[in-house]
Amino acid sequence: MVTEASRRALEGLRDPTTLQWYVIPLLAIVFYVYVIEIKRARETGEWNAVFAGLTVFGMDFVNETVNGWILVLSDRSALWTAPGPTALRTMVGWNIEIMFMFALSGIIYFHTLGAHRRSRWVWAVVYSAFCVAVELLLERGGLLVWEYGFWNASFAGVWLIFLFGYFHFYVAAALVIGARRTRPKLVALAVMYGVAIALNVIGLGVLGWTY
Repeated sequence: MVTEASRRALEGLRDPTTLQWYVIPLLAIVFYVYVIEIKRARETGEWNAVFAGLTVFGMDFVNETVNGWILVLSDRSALWTAPGPTALRTMVGWNIEIMFMFALSGIIYFHTLGAHRRSRWVWAVVYSAFCVAVELLLERGGLLVWEYGFWNASFAGVWLIFLFGYFHFYVAAALVIGARRTRPKLVALAVMYGVAIALNVIGLGVLGWTY
């Protein structure tokens, strides 16, 4: 039987009637950032900011899809659910506000590096730790709910959230922007988005699951 938090997270899932007007300026901000980055990339031939942005968002897409599968397969709960107020809940642990944030996170990460790409691993740790700290606050505020004893605010749980909730996002971005040629970068993006889309087609379209 699904938990109360899971039930609430499933209510209004992908319901466009929950949309709020503030989504429009947020969407415009995301579009603006990507348009500027693409313009710079076309002028300079340096596409890594765009690649970093798409990588972090793509990894989050995979994470949230797997999280939804955990809910269905366990018939209890995902690792995390986001049952609180939102303009649009896209998955049980994902909403439009989170999506906008992660769409920009990789670009923020890239520009933090500046010319010193060797610092990309240090900043991967820093940003992952910052994300965990924010998630702890969101959980305390009831906007995120953790159900399982191994995924919580304990010492071991925080390390799991750090490693499998965020760090691999930035590791993937570091590897993608560190590649010398464009082709492996495009292949990496194709693989992560392909995996996420395939899992959603199977889960939502073929099996008819709701998550």
